[in-house]
Amino acid sequence: MASGGRPPRTSLATDLALDLPLDRPAVRGIAAAAAAVQSGTMSDSPALTAVNAGAPAAPGRARGVRQFGRFQLLALLGKSVRTMAWRVADPRSGQELVLVLPRRQPDAAGVESWRQAVRKAARLNHPQLAAVVESDVIDGWPYAAYDPRDTPTLAERLAQGSLPAAEVAAWGARLLEGLAFAHEGGVAHHDIQPYLVLLTDSGQARLIGTEVALDEAAAAGTPVDSANAFDPTLPPGLSPVRGAAALDADALAQQRAAAERDVLAVGLLLHHALAGRPALDQPDIGVAIGALPPAGREIVRLPWTTAQPVPEPLRAIVNRATDRQERQRYRNARTLARALQGWLQTDAEAGGGPLALLLDRLHTVGLLPASPGAADRAARMAMMVRERTSELAEVVLQDIALSFEMLRAVNTAHVRGAQVAGTGPVLTVRRAIAMLGLDGVRRAALGLRPWPGPLTGDAVAALARAFDRARRAGQVAQALRPQGYDAELVYLVTLLQNLGRLAVQYHFPDDAQQIRRLTRPAPAQRPGDREEPGMSEEAASYAVLGTDIEAVGVAVARHWGLDASALHMVRRLPLRAPVRSADTDDDMLRTVASCANEAVDALALPAARQVDALQRVVQRYARVLSITARDLQTALAARGPAPREAASPAPAGAGGHGAAPARTSVTGAVP
Repeated sequence: MASGGRPPRTSLATDLALDLPLDRPAVRGIAAAAAAVQSGTMSDSPALTAVNAGAPAAPGRARGVRQFGRFQLLALLGKSVRTMAWRVADPRSGQELVLVLPRRQPDAAGVESWRQAVRKAARLNHPQLAAVVESDVIDGWPYAAYDPRDTPTLAERLAQGSLPAAEVAAWGARLLEGLAFAHEGGVAHHDIQPYLVLLTDSGQARLIGTEVALDEAAAAGTPVDSANAFDPTLPPGLSPVRGAAALDADALAQQRAAAERDVLAVGLLLHHALAGRPALDQPDIGVAIGALPPAGREIVRLPWTTAQPVPEPLRAIVNRATDRQERQRYRNARTLARALQGWLQTDAEAGGGPLALLLDRLHTVGLLPASPGAADRAARMAMMVRERTSELAEVVLQDIALSFEMLRAVNTAHVRGAQVAGTGPVLTVRRAIAMLGLDGVRRAALGLRPWPGPLTGDAVAALARAFDRARRAGQVAQALRPQGYDAELVYLVTLLQNLGRLAVQYHFPDDAQQIRRLTRPAPAQRPGDREEPGMSEEAASYAVLGTDIEAVGVAVARHWGLDASALHMVRRLPLRAPVRSADTDDDMLRTVASCANEAVDALALPAARQVDALQRVVQRYARVLSITARDLQTALAARGPAPREAASPAPAGAGGHGAAPARTSVTGAVP
């Protein structure tokens, strides 16, 4: 017992010092001061006391009802190297609150710096950022108080095991929206942990403790001007610099690093929620971040076996968030939030699948803009009254957007139900013209937006390159097709295999650029090292859009009314699967188109890698298509106009999409 027969008194600082010896000189000082209080040689602090409640004392430490100023400490919710959170009872309001404190006690100047940072964070108003009820300093220890509204923390939820994938993605996306709002306001969290996320049973998440953590500079009182900070990774206009003067380069770099660290922390948070255990078995996310490159060498990826199933797109998103290559990680919170929202939209049946990403924009800006030169083509079509269908089709095929619009128009449920009931889809422009007439062609042409639609700058050039690559792939497929297969049909199937890529490039040019960046390998860091491989296009599109880029094209084609056999052809053959046979005409059309698209993709690689890539294409398709390296080289060298109707005869007994005389309603051959 202390002098005067009173119960032993300890401070919260002493309690933490005995439990967590982090900053050893400071901890020794706190412990010494506490020992002095207990022995009666030092005056009791009126703010920090604990009254023995009669519970058995742990060795070397009195236990009792702990107080922090007026607050009664109920439970330690969590602790990290940088912060700690307590559930407390506030006698003034009669409520339970959550106090978040830094783990280091700042000096006087550091306290003032902390006050400014927390006050700035408290001014932010967002549903996913919990409001600061009170912030103050007790005996040199700053704290911020939050009203939990009887909400458990994410740490308490995760103590029961992993969470369902859709639930994790939903609250993760909402949390990132709030974090992005904070970053755009020049505020970073600095220590995102499971115990600093309040998560309701309905999936509503709120982040607490923003700007509470102290870095070394703030703890020492070094002024850090973040009043005008913004996230430089966001597009211009989203995060304007506030104040009289812009920040210097160092301050901007610090703000950017803090924002990117927050996003990485959320990635580790999502990993924990899906895997059911913290990454690297390290409950402190800050410590886990220190073990990842560039500071460490650990690799964090979701395990293949988890208690709750993790869909492949969501797995790709979370793995990218914690990728060992810094260049592959998400650079800002909105990008990761959009990927999660994209997966939620496409995963939900009620959301319309991948088409949900495009549906609103299809009604406002159309699928694709008319190719350059649309006015000249329209003038030529206006003069075509008695010309053959094939000649009119030749003009239409010069415009990818118009060709697609014709296929959409002729395959809608209304037209097919009225004119071609009981038949398969129409996949050639010739057949579409025969069914819709010249007026239908003109209506389709007038319904297209002029080039380049709403795009500007580099996005226009990128879309033009995508159009050129699709046309060239169609011409290569025409040159490689086996005898008897309709040239126009092969050409259009090859274009349709680019439908998703073209749509994403037009509607989401920034996302398309990001996908390309993720697929590029990184150069070797040292001579003799191998280059770091990029992601596959599938994984990159999952990580950016939340869905497979080809699934977007398939969803659009399904929206047009194409049946399962046509949708089968719209998907390219998987790169990881060997090409063994083409048992049907549909398979052959899909195979020829896939070969041509892969060959043209190979030409987009750096010159040093093109030869090997083209050799792999030949090896994949040589047996099924009976082609050689010379055949592929000849096909790639041939550049001509859009294909006209094939003159070669159909193979004997052939049927399906590829045989011109057979199933004319599918191939589009004009009677």
